Amino acid sequence: MTKEQRHRNMQKIHSKNTKPELLLRRALWAKGIRYRKNYKDIPGTPDIVLIRQKIAIFVDGDFWHARGHQDNPGEQVATNKEFWQKKLTRNVERDKEVNDELTEAGWLVLRFWEKDIIEDMAKCIEEIGKYIAM
Repeated sequence: MTKEQRHRNMQKIHSKNTKPELLLRRALWAKGIRYRKNYKDIPGTPDIVLIRQKIAIFVDGDFWHARGHQDNPGEQVATNKEFWQKKLTRNVERDKEVNDELTEAGWLVLRFWEKDIIEDMAKCIEEIGKYIAM
């Protein structure tokens, strides 16, 4: 890819309202589970928050959160390895920090990989349902 093509591709990536996040939100709404989205009042700005139950739900992108590569983030990248290793390592560290901070504050933290949401939505909804009275 040329530098301009890469730039255009990266510009199209958003952190909010991703397809997996929208799918999960629609499924929760259909089950009658009401939530807040991108809730800024707690650390990490979770994608979905169930305030009464104190549940913070994150939808993690497979690439951005180094799915399958937590021990060595960035190994899945072929170009500009040094930049991506540093970037993805920090993302994984930040996820752990946010989990710890929310847990200490009494929140339950649930994280779902985008691929898991797309492939088995029922399992994700079931996991959330374990912690709330549906």
